[in-house]
Amino acid sequence: MNIARRTLFALGLPVVLVALWWVSTANSTSYYFPPLPDILDWFGRLWFSSRFADDVVPSMLRLLAGFALSAVLGVALGVALGLTDVLRRGAEPVLEFLRALPPTVLVPVIALVAGIGDGAKILVIVSGCVWPVLLNTVEGVRAADDVMVDTCRTYGITRGARLRHMVLPAAAPQIAAGLRQSLSIGLILMVIGEMFAATNGLGFSIVQFQRTFAIPQMWSGIILLGIIGFVLSALFTLVEKRALGWYLGLRESQKRNG
Repeated sequence: MNIARRTLFALGLPVVLVALWWVSTANSTSYYFPPLPDILDWFGRLWFSSRFADDVVPSMLRLLAGFALSAVLGVALGVALGLTDVLRRGAEPVLEFLRALPPTVLVPVIALVAGIGDGAKILVIVSGCVWPVLLNTVEGVRAADDVMVDTCRTYGITRGARLRHMVLPAAAPQIAAGLRQSLSIGLILMVIGEMFAATNGLGFSIVQFQRTFAIPQMWSGIILLGIIGFVLSALFTLVEKRALGWYLGLRESQKRNG
């Protein structure tokens, strides 16, 4: 019953919004807001065809590559900075300057340096995705229990063992929070990167539809982006619950006891 209730709450608002969209555009004559049935018709014709492999699959591969690279770089640099105060203080001004630069501003620069291939589009994703992972990792590592750190040192536990069994597990919840933020940012940057000097991809297709005034097709691409974002978020939640089951269970028990 509890599962059914949660499912109803999760699906209730989307169903209501789709129903309102359907009813409000049923007799629409607006060129820019066509009836939802027309958009859904084009959705099936476009994205259940060879166009899925030609545009959606390359976009997803770029997103996953950029996200994975951001995760590795963010966690590695975050652990190094979090464990070393001198290194963190020395790198902080440069990191703050780079973090303040909007990733969209870097798109033309990256295109000039790296060209217009997949590598450049992956770098665009990394330029924005790495920061939430890096900053959350630094804070998670620095927040490790001092008593536990001193205990590990007292018993002569090696730095590598401390990192694997104490520091990373303690920082894991904040690292996961950074990864979740990066995933949504990566989806946005994936589209932006494909709007500049691209020959395929979901962002490229949406821009082409807009430029040729294929409005129902454009809306179908936007809907597909929303569905992809929802599916990725749901998959991330499943992985997070599996990887951080110990932490989520502890937090739930604390809520019940509190």
